[in-house]
Amino acid sequence: MAETKVVDADTIFKELRTHSISEFFRKNSQMLGYSGKVRSLTTAVHEYVSNSLDACEEAGILPDIAVEIKQLSEFKYSVQVSDNGPGIPQNILGRVLATVLSGTKFHRYVQQRGQQGIGGSGCTLFSQITTGKAIHIKSGTGRSAYECDLTIDIKSNRPLITNMRGMDNSFRGVTIYGEFGDVKYENSEHGIYEYLRRTALSNPHASIKLADPEGKEYNFVRSVLEMPKKPKVTKPHPLGIGTNDLLEFAHHSESKKISMFLMETFSRLSQGKVDELKGMMPGFDFDKEPRQLTWDESEKLVNAFKQIKWLAPDLDSLSTIGEEQIKATIKNILNPQFMSVVERRPKVFRGGIPFVVEAGIAYGGNAGKGVGEGGSKGVLIRFANKVPLLFDGSICAVTTAVASIDWKRYGIKEFENEPISVLVNVSSVYVPYSGVGKQAISQEPEVVDEIKLAVQDCARGLQRYMSGERNRNIQASKYQTVMRYVNQLSINLSEITGKQQKSIETELRSLIDRRYKKLLEAESAANAAEEEAEAAVDSADDARSEPGEGEAGPEDE
Repeated sequence: MAETKVVDADTIFKELRTHSISEFFRKNSQMLGYSGKVRSLTTAVHEYVSNSLDACEEAGILPDIAVEIKQLSEFKYSVQVSDNGPGIPQNILGRVLATVLSGTKFHRYVQQRGQQGIGGSGCTLFSQITTGKAIHIKSGTGRSAYECDLTIDIKSNRPLITNMRGMDNSFRGVTIYGEFGDVKYENSEHGIYEYLRRTALSNPHASIKLADPEGKEYNFVRSVLEMPKKPKVTKPHPLGIGTNDLLEFAHHSESKKISMFLMETFSRLSQGKVDELKGMMPGFDFDKEPRQLTWDESEKLVNAFKQIKWLAPDLDSLSTIGEEQIKATIKNILNPQFMSVVERRPKVFRGGIPFVVEAGIAYGGNAGKGVGEGGSKGVLIRFANKVPLLFDGSICAVTTAVASIDWKRYGIKEFENEPISVLVNVSSVYVPYSGVGKQAISQEPEVVDEIKLAVQDCARGLQRYMSGERNRNIQASKYQTVMRYVNQLSINLSEITGKQQKSIETELRSLIDRRYKKLLEAESAANAAEEEAEAAVDSADDARSEPGEGEAGPEDE
């Protein structure tokens, strides 16, 4: 038997190295969404368009975005995205588009599409590792304009800017041109056209143009002239805060007392709430410095938070699509026979992060049909912060919530084979994505439950519609059946009574019409009673999901 050689620790750890985040993502580009040829190209467009929308909205500018895709070889394409936004100042360009995990968004509690400071730099990195080419940028702020080439020093995660030159200062906005390898353009439900179509649906204030590799041009026209409400920077809500979260906030606080720290750090935490906490925690020192807070003390505070009734999170920190906007876009794009839209009240999940769920159901018309498909097919349209989610549907909270609904209860026999579209948008300061590719929402229990309640709210309206349609079809069938015999019956009665056949026929038709009208009125009254009963169910559901202990809800006066 051969003798086993013992290797010492120094030898084992001889190859220990520290790598930059750019090196990590160079080897793991699939984590950024660059996996599969179609998905990779769509991901690049998604990152640039999201950045353009965010920049325009922060500047208060109605977005005009143009996307141009050209095929350079079999699996090599160029992407150019232009906007009319505020531009990127020259001194921060490298940090914005060529430094992974550098951005304006991650450290702020404010809702935006981008969150991690990876998207734009990820595109630069992917272009570099698949074609060896730099990204070309043109930018104008209204005061100055320039163009240059941009790459990343992967070893150090630092930007490399070359060929910098000035431009006419009248140029305003940003134009980014990049070449990408191992990608493919495809007009499918995962392609760029569908991504932009859904982006237009959730952002009706934006004008978006697409020129595809075949020379076809598509124009998604702006349907509203008002900017969406600009979300305000907010503070974390006390609910959902964990022990470690609280400690991190406390140990970085400049406050002199824990009581002041709590009021300065968290939303909805007033002096009255501090007094309530003091009454629940006798012996706890609220006057000591936050930096002295221990794990056990933090744990006690977190448990106390869960026993207090809080005001719900401030909706000003969130920017939703809006019920009326969803209705308008569903009508314009899907033209359904029926639609129902609902926006829930704000809730919180772990970390004290507020979120809002909007849902819409469209039935009939062009609802439920995928790209290039005919017939009926149930379609789920997912959004996060108004950005379409085209991939990773099987692991998404939205898919899980919708799949858990008993659709037969709402008049839908088989969701997959009905002309139905379900739209869900989750808006949050930090959407809990399942990965840095930002294509699926993590299955946080609070988020899944809230999505399910929102869709069920819409589905109750669909149930009433489907029930009404069935009853109307039955009554119409009876009406038509009776009417078929009116002519013959009037002839027979004329022979028996001696009255004119035309007069008898007119009276019979009038009698049947009056009876049919009464049936419709009775059905309408029954539907009204059913709606009232459903409203009571809605209130009961809200009461169960609304705050009792440990959930945000109306604060006692």
